[in-house]
Amino acid sequence: MNRQTNDPSQQLRIKWDQRYADEEKIARPAEVLLNNAHLLPKQGSTLDLACGLGGNALFLASRGFVVEAWDLSAVAIQRLEQSARQQNLNNLHARVRDVENHPPSTEQFDVIVVSYFLERALIPALIQALKPDGLLFYQTFTQLAVSSEGPQNPAFRLADQELLQLFRDLKVRLYREEGRLGDLSLGSRDVAMLVAQK
Repeated sequence: MNRQTNDPSQQLRIKWDQRYADEEKIARPAEVLLNNAHLLPKQGSTLDLACGLGGNALFLASRGFVVEAWDLSAVAIQRLEQSARQQNLNNLHARVRDVENHPPSTEQFDVIVVSYFLERALIPALIQALKPDGLLFYQTFTQLAVSSEGPQNPAFRLADQELLQLFRDLKVRLYREEGRLGDLSLGSRDVAMLVAQK
């Protein structure tokens, strides 16, 4: 028998567990991280926040970083742990964690990566969680979209240039948001990408 729950956190867990149970989903690093990996420090502690299947975490761990990967979905974390074992990545530590209610500690990470997750109330905690000179790699959906990919609720999409405003206390090292300019069939559409330094 399926029991209904009124706990929003539990409802989110169920939703994401169902989504990540799809065996066809593959862990891939975010474009903002993959294309700008040359900006990473040589070593350090990293966090893949709201990691899903952990494409960012696996990428960072394969480069020798000590990686924490947190997600609300136990299914996603189980699949990530399995991938890490298969790749002998003992430096990757995946945990089920409700990041909205349990954000990272102050000055805990050299690098934080967030992809396709947007909780504006968590932004100050993310900034505080970076060590001095730490780097943030952030990529998520924008409201000015050319496809139907991503969340339909505009609250889970960034307004024009909003990512710059949210992280205004950091030094911008790279920003990309293409909007609807030029040939809409090319480029990185529907997303904003930021690399910023504390």
